[in-house]
Amino acid sequence: MALTQDWASRLGIRPVWRQLPREARDTLFLLGVIGWTVLPHLSHLPLWCTALTGLMLAWRAQLAITNAALPGRWLLVAVLFVATVLTLWTHRTLLGKEAGVTMLVVLVALKTLELRARRDAFVVFFLGFFVVLTQFLYAQTLPVALAMVVAVWGLLTALVLVHMPVGQPALRRAAGLAARCALLGLPVMVLLFVLFPRIGPLWGLPSDGLSSTGLSMNMEMGSVAELALDDSVALRVRFDGAPPPPEALYFRGPVLTRFDGREWLPAAPRFVSDEQARAGLRGTSRVIDYQMTLEPSRLALLPLLEAAPDAPHIEGARVRATDDLQWRTNRPVAERVRLDARAVLAFSHGPLEADERLRDHLLLPAGANPRTIAWAEDLRSQPRFAQADASTLVRAVFDHIRSAGFVYTLTPGIYAEDGGVNGIDEFWLDRRQGFCEHYAAAFVVILRAMGVPARVVTGYQGADAEPVDGYWIVRQSNAHAWAEYWQAGRGWLRADPTAAVAPDRIVRSRRLEPASGLVASAIGGVSPALLARLRSGWEGLNNRWNQWVLNYSRGQQLDLLKDAGFDAPNWQDLALLLIGASSALALAGAGWAWWDRQRVEPWVRESARLRRALRRLGIDAGAHESPGRLADAVDARFGAAGAALADALARLEQQRYGRGGRRDPTRAVLRSVRIEAGRLARRQSPA
Repeated sequence: MALTQDWASRLGIRPVWRQLPREARDTLFLLGVIGWTVLPHLSHLPLWCTALTGLMLAWRAQLAITNAALPGRWLLVAVLFVATVLTLWTHRTLLGKEAGVTMLVVLVALKTLELRARRDAFVVFFLGFFVVLTQFLYAQTLPVALAMVVAVWGLLTALVLVHMPVGQPALRRAAGLAARCALLGLPVMVLLFVLFPRIGPLWGLPSDGLSSTGLSMNMEMGSVAELALDDSVALRVRFDGAPPPPEALYFRGPVLTRFDGREWLPAAPRFVSDEQARAGLRGTSRVIDYQMTLEPSRLALLPLLEAAPDAPHIEGARVRATDDLQWRTNRPVAERVRLDARAVLAFSHGPLEADERLRDHLLLPAGANPRTIAWAEDLRSQPRFAQADASTLVRAVFDHIRSAGFVYTLTPGIYAEDGGVNGIDEFWLDRRQGFCEHYAAAFVVILRAMGVPARVVTGYQGADAEPVDGYWIVRQSNAHAWAEYWQAGRGWLRADPTAAVAPDRIVRSRRLEPASGLVASAIGGVSPALLARLRSGWEGLNNRWNQWVLNYSRGQQLDLLKDAGFDAPNWQDLALLLIGASSALALAGAGWAWWDRQRVEPWVRESARLRRALRRLGIDAGAHESPGRLADAVDARFGAAGAALADALARLEQQRYGRGGRRDPTRAVLRSVRIEAGRLARRQSPA
């Protein structure tokens, strides 16, 4: 800190800052707070808005430093007109979130150019607080919340400075007062957060919006490999009891049936009732109960742990089952969701006998990948496989993958001119290098060519090696593609060809790691354990924020009442508790205000008593009179009779105002003044 101040002094920053007028310093501080508040919005704002906002704030700072005149009203109107036209041109409307935030940022910067009176500052503060609120329309993450806490603190500090126009109060003093005011309101904020009835679940409010990455409803060569570069969290899972082994952690996403030679797409969903979904699921293992926190995604489905026998309950959303074990929602999961679910890890499902629904799972595009299809037909025609069932053929393909030198890699290169219709031929018979989607797609094509119904399933597989705060973290880099095939008498069965070429990927969840960034590489090079601890600590903190703040719902409110002793809490109990707690806080605040009003310095209290005693002796003891002047008045009126009181007042004068005196005189001096005043009053009273 001393070194920083030394450099600031050498550069002339501190002297220049102190030489600025009080108004200029307050204006520069406010501009800095506005800049900090707007900063997180830069990724959402058009480039022209960012440039215009920065230019206006810099212009206002230059005017404050030079004490120049503010621009005229017509110039500001012209800038506002240009900003309105640009907003309309960029967003094609002046309504809605994006256009509204753009105009709000322009207005708050433009308003700083007409800070002529205190009421103008109040408008800037109001707009600044509104900008803080709009940040949460885009993200409710912990870093954004912390940044906005700093922004609110800065705005409150600027508000305190506006109310302190006399003298030059230090910025530290104003910031401390703002912090104390905010802390006084903290109990009310916590009370409202915990007890205020929630009209809907908190995750139903605008949150992080649709994810820009993650699973999608289609798959091309290389699309899943792109997700392996994304280390962001997809979901968190906490199991009731011992967690399943990593090779059992398959989170089912989109099921892809249609193939045009380049792209895999889902078939039209066939919705079934929950009872039909349970009836079609044949589990061979115990049921696993777990809690999942799902991050926002682009999909209108829930990637539940395979296989889910029941629909999870989500407030404000409808969840429906399909005949291929997907759980679809009535809208994209654009907000963070917390749910309770169950899973049967070992299972089969679907029809036991062939029917018309299996025809779509045998179709192949005409003319695509002819060499792979010929290879599959040749394998099927071998005498040992003439009467083989589907499972035997699957084992034969797995054996070929293990023995033919296939390589599991994130960077296999581009196949057949960026995913052309013969890409599987090139992968399976020539280069033999690919990621999970290459193996799953080729595997399904081969099975279909051999007359076995098959399809691609995408989702997530595995999790981080260790739980964080009790939750197993599944990342976007855990995105995976596998296959399902149909066998008579058993139904649909899972088959993961990645397990044949890279068993560690499935058994131990060892993902292929992309190259680390500069900072992560530096920390990891010095101490890999430190990097792991930092990452784990941040994930744990972020998880607590998600669980206890962002996912705080109506159910948790009622559970809180149960913990408080309510047998069957309802909304009436919640409202009564809120009213009672609010009333108690109001009474406590009123009591504190009364007590604070009674708090005065001992000198002030004793001075009032002394003056009342002297007035009873006939001495006009005004509030402006010092103890020394009162001693002179006592001596003039009573002479030798009042000498003791005059001496006591003189000692009080010396202790209060003399060199080396005290702000609060000692109790002995104050007591001696009271005693002598009482004695003189008794001597002067008639017998």
